[in-house]
Amino acid sequence: MEQEATEKVHVLIIGSGPAGYTAAIYAARANMKPVLYQGIQPGGQLTITTEVENYPGYPDGIQGPEMMIHFEKQAARMGADIRYGLATKVDFSTQPYKVWIDEEKEIHADAVIICTGASAKWLGLKSEQHLNGFGVSACAVCDGFFFKGKEVAIVGAGDTAAEEALYLSKLCSTVHMIVRRDQMRASKVMQERVLNAPNIKVYWNSETDEILGENKVEAVRIRNVQTSETAVIPISGFFVAIGHQPNSEIFKGWIDMDGTGYILTQPGTTKTNIEGVFAAGDVQDKNYRQAVTAAGSGCMAALDAERYLTAKGLA
Repeated sequence: MEQEATEKVHVLIIGSGPAGYTAAIYAARANMKPVLYQGIQPGGQLTITTEVENYPGYPDGIQGPEMMIHFEKQAARMGADIRYGLATKVDFSTQPYKVWIDEEKEIHADAVIICTGASAKWLGLKSEQHLNGFGVSACAVCDGFFFKGKEVAIVGAGDTAAEEALYLSKLCSTVHMIVRRDQMRASKVMQERVLNAPNIKVYWNSETDEILGENKVEAVRIRNVQTSETAVIPISGFFVAIGHQPNSEIFKGWIDMDGTGYILTQPGTTKTNIEGVFAAGDVQDKNYRQAVTAAGSGCMAALDAERYLTAKGLA
């Protein structure tokens, strides 16, 4: 049976990582009848993560995809209407707000919670994708623990790369830092800390040629961009720290963002510049980017939405 082209919902949640599912759990329990569209990657970034050891309540750790199935099942059990589909366009000019799904279906919503997350930027190497989760990672805080006492490499030159290199230096025997230019973009204080760390070795004017290993990372081949000389460094882990891209493109022109596309929320809340539109998780958080902080902000968004709807007499 074909879906109707237009549908009116009370609360629309866009995205399905820890923020989206947590917002759905709270909104459903508050009888707000939330409809959640899962987006292009149901479960978000955690579905491409293997072991998750730092989420409270899982003493033995859990696989990222399995954890997201738990989140989804809990949201569904509370009564959230969870659907496949990608938000492709919005119109926040008048209430109820309009959101188009897969460029066809038009949803009208009293309140919208944006939980579209962010995507790690990758180098674009085949070996990087092949070994993702088998020694290749875009999050040192998430995965550094698995490489305790081992040698690892990290690529990047900004504050995030410097921060993650320092974090890894406390766990790993040696951190090989690959920097494309003859200087870093990181702040002076972060650069000084990196250069003063005894077990961080910086490779200037270098780029990653290939990550080596069949079923796990065994080495990285780097190339000097000036001389074209290559060198192979034996490592167990390879971290990509060249930034994240918030998935906020469709909200441009409606929602206030910073220069890199992260949605701006009022401090201490999930409120955006448009009343009745809220943002939670990595799409508005460039600092922490953890499952537990995303889940916490999803809870906040549902509570903010409930208060908004009550004040408007729509709850």
